[in-house]
Amino acid sequence: MKRINKSVIAISFFIGIANANAQEKKQITLDEAVQLGIENSKSLKIDAAKIEEATADLLAAKNRQLPDLSVSASYLYLPLKPTIDLKIPGVSAAGGPEVHQVAYGSANLTVPIYSGGRIKYGIQSAKYLVEASKLSSENDKVAIAYNVAQAYNNLFKANQSIKVLQENLSASAKRDETFLKLENNGVIARNDRLKANLQTSNIELQLLEAQNNYSIANINMDLLLGLPETTEIEVDQNYIDEASDLKPVSFYVNEAYENRNDLKSLDQQRKAAELGTRSAKAENLPSIAFTGGYVAADIPKFLTIYNAVNVGVGISYNLSNLWKENSALKQSKAREMQLSATNELLNDNIKLEVNREYQNSDYSKKRIAVFEKAAVQANENYRITKNKYDNGLATMTELLDADAAQIAANVGVINAKADAVLAYRKLLQTTGTLTIK
Repeated sequence: MKRINKSVIAISFFIGIANANAQEKKQITLDEAVQLGIENSKSLKIDAAKIEEATADLLAAKNRQLPDLSVSASYLYLPLKPTIDLKIPGVSAAGGPEVHQVAYGSANLTVPIYSGGRIKYGIQSAKYLVEASKLSSENDKVAIAYNVAQAYNNLFKANQSIKVLQENLSASAKRDETFLKLENNGVIARNDRLKANLQTSNIELQLLEAQNNYSIANINMDLLLGLPETTEIEVDQNYIDEASDLKPVSFYVNEAYENRNDLKSLDQQRKAAELGTRSAKAENLPSIAFTGGYVAADIPKFLTIYNAVNVGVGISYNLSNLWKENSALKQSKAREMQLSATNELLNDNIKLEVNREYQNSDYSKKRIAVFEKAAVQANENYRITKNKYDNGLATMTELLDADAAQIAANVGVINAKADAVLAYRKLLQTTGTLTIK
């Protein structure tokens, strides 16, 4: 077993050198990781495109209140002599000039005066939707900040587990060497030495599993942060001390109602839907616009027109509104009802989420004290059992069980502290107050 352990250490040494050459190490704090995650988020790029789309819709709505000016011109060639019959009394077209070409142009101007409020409602509604898109993006940023923190936490736990297991593997390997000497001297039975060897093998397997988990967590972090997949991230071990004391749950519920961006976004959508209903009602009203135009025409050797300027007021009304039901109005009211029900559901979900994460955070804090107490007990139990074993008062099985319990307890303390930090960040996310620096 001594030879096997030396081989494992040698192989691990050369693998470590190879990995060090292949990977670039980068130390990143949690806040830096969150910032990188936001900068490289694919979902936030989609959100940015949605904001641009909503902004373009707002521009289109504003354009409807501006004058429309159109200019057109045409030139026509007439290969055949047209038949011209003038109906003006006393004037005959017989023997008149041959017409082979016609040129004319016109300019038309329309300035909206009254549209039942459709233009005004459309602009305001578009503004609300732009704001809703921005708030939705901010809400996604908070979610991404927590996702990065969760991945960071997993990486930290995997790294700490590796350190604890490596220390215990080293101690277990030294113990195997001691037991081998004792066996050779006839002090202990071969079966007891094999039990110790089996414990060492179990620690090696746990270490391999922890290293595998660390590699997966590291790749996940690289992808989240937009770093090359060969980058080995070194976490800041001090981040587990950031958790603070909990306030009453009612405080966090009120914080959520005041700060949740998804709730604010939904409120903007409801305002836009309300204006959509008013705009749909305005479809039954007439539209009034100022109109103006200019016409010029030239038919060589026959007719020339210029300075034909016209101004006036135009009124349009769709008479089919008298017998057709306003489907746009029905759709808009249904949209309002849908958003109202969504708002009620979201308020209930926020209350549930905050209470759940509050309980989880409180539970995580209490787990730390329990695991720390268990670690003290496990360490003391191993010390006593080791002393009894050395004096022939405890079996090998009892010693190995005490050692396994000691490892589990020490790893449990680290994981409990990391989970408490993450649980508190989850609570802040549900209240919409998770800070993004």
